[in-house]
Amino acid sequence: MIALLLAAQAAALSTGVDGTSVGVLSQQELPASGCAAYLWSAGATHALVAMASASPARLRVALDGKQLDLPRESEEGAGALGFAAVTRYRLGEVAATLDLTVETSAALAGGARVPAATLRVEVPGRDGVAMPVAGLIGCAAA
Repeated sequence: MIALLLAAQAAALSTGVDGTSVGVLSQQELPASGCAAYLWSAGATHALVAMASASPARLRVALDGKQLDLPRESEEGAGALGFAAVTRYRLGEVAATLDLTVETSAALAGGARVPAATLRVEVPGRDGVAMPVAGLIGCAAA
């Protein structure tokens, strides 16, 4: 079973998750301060595909086998833990939009759930990607 999961992760690294240009991120650390959203693909493959940090406000994704940190360009809508409902990120010509729902709970100390979200990535000369994602938000201890 573990070998099958590792083979699926390796295939996703080389070709992108579920046939998209978005690849798998390696293990990500909790930020020294603030919060970060760790988002897994919710399609046929379940892999870590994005990490959004609240401060500095950026989105980390893997495209073509390279990890990119896209700074926040704009945001709108109420959110929680330093995240807006809709956030746009851009690095050069690469653009991404993250729509997310944050669910806080007393049972989840130091973070929250992201039960539903959509990650959209646009790269010039390629088809845009829109993928369902979900995950957790973890916050550094104050």
